[in-house]
Amino acid sequence: MTTCLSVATNSIISIDAMSGDLGAEVVVRAANQALREHSQLELLLVGDENEIQGHVTRIVGAEPRLSIVHASEIVEMSDSPVDAMRKKKDSSMRVAINLVKEGRAQACVSAGNTGALMATAKYVLKMLPGIDRPAIITELPAKGGTLHMLDLGANTMCTADHLFQFAVMGSIVTEDITGVEHPRVALLNIGAEDTKGNDTVKDAAAMLTASTLNYVGFIEGSELFTGKADVVVTDGFTGNVALKTMEGTVGLAAHYLKRAFTRNLFSKFQALLARPVLNHLRKRMDPRDYNGATLVGLNGIVIKSHGSADSYAFLHAINTAVVEVQKQVPQQIGNLLQKEAA
Repeated sequence: MTTCLSVATNSIISIDAMSGDLGAEVVVRAANQALREHSQLELLLVGDENEIQGHVTRIVGAEPRLSIVHASEIVEMSDSPVDAMRKKKDSSMRVAINLVKEGRAQACVSAGNTGALMATAKYVLKMLPGIDRPAIITELPAKGGTLHMLDLGANTMCTADHLFQFAVMGSIVTEDITGVEHPRVALLNIGAEDTKGNDTVKDAAAMLTASTLNYVGFIEGSELFTGKADVVVTDGFTGNVALKTMEGTVGLAAHYLKRAFTRNLFSKFQALLARPVLNHLRKRMDPRDYNGATLVGLNGIVIKSHGSADSYAFLHAINTAVVEVQKQVPQQIGNLLQKEAA
């Protein structure tokens, strides 16, 4: 889970308040809590001024560190990335990203359409020097802590160079978010042996072995949550399939547990006795505590919240943005790339 830092210097974050499935109220509640937790944080809520102001008046009240930036349009989940960029230039998503480009904000958080957010952010902010493509990275639970995995869907086809760049970016993000020094980096593969995998994965492995990163070799899907690696690198197609499989497996396990504990009166009594353990497990596996994927590789910080995030989950996405601003993640990625290229 994201290490929640108290903001030491002023951080300004723009928030797309309109694009999530649950509306602006969720965003305002999360913003209110974030301002309570971070005394030097400033937030810019972007969207329909009248709607946002109504929620702010009711939930937050007078708060000088909270401002509203009006935007007249909303990017819908059904909008194509091209339409979002070309036809909705005054959308809450576009304006929030523009604020980062203009230097009025240091990071952007949005729960909107992933494809549109990625395309718009890449178009507006551009890529860091030395990075060919942005990637999606997120934090996942694992034995003894967490792991960060990328790419999770931005790039279905990747070269060895792309995978190497992902490893560099993932290493920086993981160290900054979790505090783990020299995080262990692994490549997702169909086997742990050096002879396994396609040429792309083998070439990436050779590049990582020759780098200064803490590369620990290949990792199989069954080992993802064993604590063997802190960063797992793969192409976006494989990563997205793996992520959705994880989500489905958790849902299936929850379904079987519910059935097992509701079969009869005796099993319901057992469920009552097991409630403290089940509550602990639910908390440890709560996806809201891992909400907030970074669109890494951009010349700026953009955090993607889950579209259906409630205020607790959205707060976690804001906290992720706060940490990355304080740690200056894009600058660190650029510095490490220069070091590896030297």
